[in-house]
Amino acid sequence: MPDPFFVPVPRLTVLRIFCLVEATVLLTLLLIAVPLKYFAGYPIAVEVLGPIDGFVFLAFGWTVVQALTAGDVSVWMGAKLILAACLPFGGYYSWWSLR
Repeated sequence: MPDPFFVPVPRLTVLRIFCLVEATVLLTLLLIAVPLKYFAGYPIAVEVLGPIDGFVFLAFGWTVVQALTAGDVSVWMGAKLILAACLPFGGYYSWWSLR
């Protein structure tokens, strides 16, 4: 018997959330952790946030692939999403473009 309280979340909503999370983690890495490493001498910030950013990027990429195979986004949009995820503030643009 299916759970009556389970409400499936649309795939594009999950993709938009991943856009925001990925952009926020990348900006945190670039604007907080990297200056802490090079200007304040605290390399631990990059050692912690670097792998987190990598994991979030891989999870975002997997979500884009799922949306591509389901037909929710086109191949061109998927390529734009992955490219924008590599740029600072690109994830926020992707979040806006998926509305």
